[in-house]
This record gives sequence, structure tokens and C-alpha cells, in this order.
Amino acid sequence: MILALRHGRAQFVAMTLEIGHVEAIFRYPVKSMAGVSLQSAMLGWHGIEHDRRLAFRRIADRSGFPWLSASKLPDLVRFIPMFRAPDGAELPTHVRTPEGREMEIFGPELAAEVERRHGAAVQMMELRHGIFDEATVSVIASETVREICEASATTPDVRRFRPNVVVHLPQPGAFQEDHWVGGILHFGEVGTGPGVCVTTLDVRCVMVNFDPDSPRSTPEVFKAVVRLNQNNAGVYGSVVRTGQLTVGQAVHFQRLSGTGSR
Repeated sequence: MILALRHGRAQFVAMTLEIGHVEAIFRYPVKSMAGVSLQSAMLGWHGIEHDRRLAFRRIADRSGFPWLSASKLPDLVRFIPMFRAPDGAELPTHVRTPEGREMEIFGPELAAEVERRHGAAVQMMELRHGIFDEATVSVIASETVREICEASATTPDVRRFRPNVVVHLPQPGAFQEDHWVGGILHFGEVGTGPGVCVTTLDVRCVMVNFDPDSPRSTPEVFKAVVRLNQNNAGVYGSVVRTGQLTVGQAVHFQRLSGTGSR
């Protein structure tokens, strides 16, 4: 689809192409803890509803980003948020530790357990608009995950990359997401379904090395990302249209290109 727009003296052409479909959706109720796989989710102005609305704050940290993440405490990825309230609870009520113990999410027992592992005092916080590293939505293609894991001789596991949306692309090849920066991803019907403006590449850190199910670390994964694509895998974006995300939805990509003055 081609749509002509005018702004001042410039004319822009928006070309929209179907590039794949939504393969998986994830929400992370507590920053750096295990995610929740969803069949559908509401995408609001501040990302997927209830995504990363809770996080541990490092009490003694006076930096602009005091949140405890798995890069500082790898064990966090194996803590599992639990919902023990009646159906429809928006936020988790408990957390299951890697050893299988359940603790109240705002209780002193959980804070003490995390403090013991981290070595410094922490406090669970709830933030209305969430706690994000770069932008409110992260997207990666399953083809990218597959190539990185093959190059690092690991079992493909998208959970290592902690995306909100996993897209399946029928065209083969990893890192196609790099070409989306500056464009818009439309989910479902173009013009009515949710939309995300892709703002930046997702620069990876050692978190991709952490096995979501065991304390084992695999440095080969991070090394593969660096070697294959200069440390980038997936993209970040900001919401430009709210709506319902659903597994199986078509994904369209729209790139705006200037055609000069008139």
C-alpha cells in the first residue's frame, strides 16, 4: 500500500508491506524476572499492559537507574512471578525462587532473599508507567534467534533475549530487524491495529548468556551476537497506536521516505 502525505513543502510516501506474523508475546511483570507467555495483550502508550511495572530498587544506589537487573544478579531470571489472587489480577502477588519457595512479592522475606544473593539492600517498587532500559517495546525475529543460537551451539530459546514481541518472517535471514529502524510496525489491520515506531537497535549485554532454567551461563551466545551483528539483535520501539496484540496477527512494515520539495 502506498499513501501520499504532505507536510510543508515536502512530500512523503509511506510504503507498507506485509513482512510476517506475530509468533509470540511476552510480558515481564517484574524487571529481570521470568516472563509470562501470552496469546494476546493490550498494547498501551507505555508498552504492554503490566509489563515491568515492578522492580527491585537498590536502596544505596544514587544513580539515575537504581534498578536491580539480571546483569548484576543473574539469578533473577529464574525467579518466577506468581498470581495467587482471583483470576484477572493485574500484577503478581508472589514470587517463586529458583529453589521452589513462594514468597509474597512485597513481603520482607523476598527482599531478604534477594538481598542475600545480591549483597546489598533492595526494596520492591511499583511504577505506574514501568521501568525500561531504552524504550517500551522490544521486538525480535525468530530467524535472528535461531541463527545466533546455531552460531553459539546452543538450543534456540527466545527467552534469552527477553522480547515483548517475536515476529516470524517468511524471508530467510537473520537481523532483518536492523532495516526497520525509522519505520513503523503495524500489527493486524493497518490503520486500526496497534503500531510501534522502531526507534533504535537493541544493543545486547551479557544477559543473553543466562539460561532461563538453570544457573549455567553460556558466554558463546553474547560472543555470537557481537561477531554476527556488532552486538545488535532485535529492535526497540515506541507505541504510536494502541490496541490488542494477538499471536498470529499479520505484521506490516511501513517506511517513510522523502521525495523532495515541490
